[in-house]
Amino acid sequence: MADRERELSTLLSSAILVMAGGIIGSAAKLGERVVIGRLLTPDAYGEVSIGLAFFTFTITLALVGCTQGVSRFIPRYDSLEDRRGLLVSGMAITTVLSLVFAIGMFIGAGWLSAMFFETEAAVVFIQVLAVTLPFAVGFRMLIAAIRGCENTLYRTIVNDLVDPGLRIGLIGGLLLAGMGIVAAGIAYLIAAIVAFLVALVFLHRLMPLFGAYRTHTRELFIFSAPLAVSTVIGTLLTQTDTLMLGHFRSSYEVGMYNAAYPLAGGLLVVLSAFGFLYLPIISRLDSEGERGAVNDIYATTTKWVYIITFPAFLLFVVFPEGVIHTFFGQNYTDAATALPILALGFFASATVGRDRETLSALGSTSWIAIGNIVGLVVNVVINLVLIPRYGFIGASIASVISLLGVHAVICGVLAIQYDITPLSPESTRTFLSLPLVLLPAGAIVSPWISISMVTVLPFLVVTGLCSIAVVGLVDAFEADDIVIIDLIEDAAGFSIPLVRRWIPDSNTETGLSAD
Repeated sequence: MADRERELSTLLSSAILVMAGGIIGSAAKLGERVVIGRLLTPDAYGEVSIGLAFFTFTITLALVGCTQGVSRFIPRYDSLEDRRGLLVSGMAITTVLSLVFAIGMFIGAGWLSAMFFETEAAVVFIQVLAVTLPFAVGFRMLIAAIRGCENTLYRTIVNDLVDPGLRIGLIGGLLLAGMGIVAAGIAYLIAAIVAFLVALVFLHRLMPLFGAYRTHTRELFIFSAPLAVSTVIGTLLTQTDTLMLGHFRSSYEVGMYNAAYPLAGGLLVVLSAFGFLYLPIISRLDSEGERGAVNDIYATTTKWVYIITFPAFLLFVVFPEGVIHTFFGQNYTDAATALPILALGFFASATVGRDRETLSALGSTSWIAIGNIVGLVVNVVINLVLIPRYGFIGASIASVISLLGVHAVICGVLAIQYDITPLSPESTRTFLSLPLVLLPAGAIVSPWISISMVTVLPFLVVTGLCSIAVVGLVDAFEADDIVIIDLIEDAAGFSIPLVRRWIPDSNTETGLSAD
């Protein structure tokens, strides 16, 4: 019990820091899209979105699942030679692949432009992204090694501050200078080089990079090969809609879709925060035979991801027009019809927690690939049917259905094969009570609430407090939740006895028994 609470406390302490950095990083990434959307026309914003979709997909191909492998195996080795060797093995594989794909992307820029773009400037844009590719891949491998060393601070600085912060500043300046869509490519190139160098310095502090090493290429490849399939397909799941919209419809519709998509994707910020140390911790617990602790940590983190994410989900569903207008402006009003649909899909992803990482830590990476294949097939088929007729609304529907398919497969395997599930009587009451109580309440008060930059944060805070109250009133707190309350009290500097009263077996000397 003490070991489980210690691991959960470590994970949640990391989550608070990563969440803070993740909020800043996500705000910067969203700000990047907002700056591009506001300084360019919706059509030009659509062009940038298509190019970045290709770029993201190519990065995933070049990484071939090695980031997960490096993060998983580094904490399993005590020897510096083995740890260095894992990084060397991963970097060797991904560097070669990134160079091959970069050359192909550079040479094929004209063909890609003719197939998916509407302006001649797209050729130069694609070529700049091709030059960026090796640096972006190397940066992600270094972040994976930092993650394997279970260091949250360095990852947060580089991944959530340096990289997106540089991009947004450079994009804004270059667009104002009149560079058009090529500005995004140049900004990505400079930011990737700087982030790579900073990550290299940080990793050297954690794990001296010069010295003897023992490679583990075969071990890394065997583990990562199924993940390569699943991560590539997983990336296709997120980018296929944009690419198919670019092929079948106009750049304007791509722009509308990519105004709603990053906003809805913000629902995964909390889930991502819980994920940085999740894989190495769960992997270590499984190697020690602590399967019960794995199940408890998965269930507790999933419930709290749901609770913390719900206010933003409510905001996107009840006030989509206000949200779109606040961030992207009047030119993107049409995107409000897609926001609630996409929000449903991303909230479903948040609701099942770190299911992929749990299955990956247990070694069943093949099932992750199968789940992603199912989702991709469903996504492509529905897109082929709906996009030509319904445009970006059809793409939104396809995205939601495919996400549900992926998680149905992965959660099914966790439940059937490993008896691991986030469901308990308490979590089930949480999952049901929040939408049943707060969605109708939000709809009732919506005529009297105006969403703007000033009112968004107060709305989220008030809704969050209401969410915790609802969870307490339906008796959905569990004993493990005391770890989270302890962390909140330590961070806030004061106690919250009202919430402690709702938590079973939490009336200790520091709790409420003295009242």
